[in-house]
Amino acid sequence: MDRQNIDSAQPGRLRVEVRTVGGSELLAPRGELDHHTAELLRAPLDGALDAGRTRLVVDCSELEFCDSTGLNVLLGARMRAEAAGGGVHLVAMRPAVARVFRITGADAVFTLHDSLDTALPG
Repeated sequence: MDRQNIDSAQPGRLRVEVRTVGGSELLAPRGELDHHTAELLRAPLDGALDAGRTRLVVDCSELEFCDSTGLNVLLGARMRAEAAGGGVHLVAMRPAVARVFRITGADAVFTLHDSLDTALPG
């Protein structure tokens, strides 16, 4: 299992843990995903896709906030992953984050999971 952490210039704003679990790339953002921090998630998503890993699992259990820029990063990754035969799976969204997806209708285009157990193939 390969693991890396990506930190924002502002400690506490956003951290992204990345690891490979079986055939999935697991990304765990912690903190706030907004126009200031979106690149910290975009970079590892793009890196996984560029390396041919098209099944992306984003553990949202520690994601406290997501604005439209963060949503667009995830939508862009979904489009790339699906074009390559994969997909983006979102896990354990907190109510404030889930609300953004529900209001915009984005919850209908992602595969949503309540837990990592259901998101990661066994």
